[in-house]
Amino acid sequence: MLQKIQSQKISARGGRFAIVASKYNARFVDAMLRAAKTEIVRAGGKIEIIRVPGAYEIPVVAARIARSQNLSAIICLGVILRGATTHAQHIGEAVSNALAQIQITHEVPIIHEVLLLENEQQAKERCLSKTHNRGTEAAQTALVMARVMAAL
Repeated sequence: MLQKIQSQKISARGGRFAIVASKYNARFVDAMLRAAKTEIVRAGGKIEIIRVPGAYEIPVVAARIARSQNLSAIICLGVILRGATTHAQHIGEAVSNALAQIQITHEVPIIHEVLLLENEQQAKERCLSKTHNRGTEAAQTALVMARVMAAL
């Protein structure tokens, strides 16, 4: 069951964040992107947004910026909708595995909101809802992880 997102007061003054967002399924991804951007800006962080064609292209960009830039966290946003074949499952697993590896290798928090969903209704509930948006949730996680990593 999806829970209403609670507003959090986390400061990101001096924090630098990147958002890597898929253009595919733009209706849903754009809504998450707007929500994530709003949350980071509200907290006082700086954001760089990089758009890629689809979910499968997210990890290579995340790896490059994790290696080449000093970032507080990288937020990865995408929506994969299942179809009649197993293609979506393969894409979702490949992206998840790659993002986990990038996070460990580069010691930069990677916030994984590349959603593998069954249908558009699930996407609407998670991306377009007024009370629940995974973009907001991703940004809040990025802010918390930036603070955790800075304290280590």
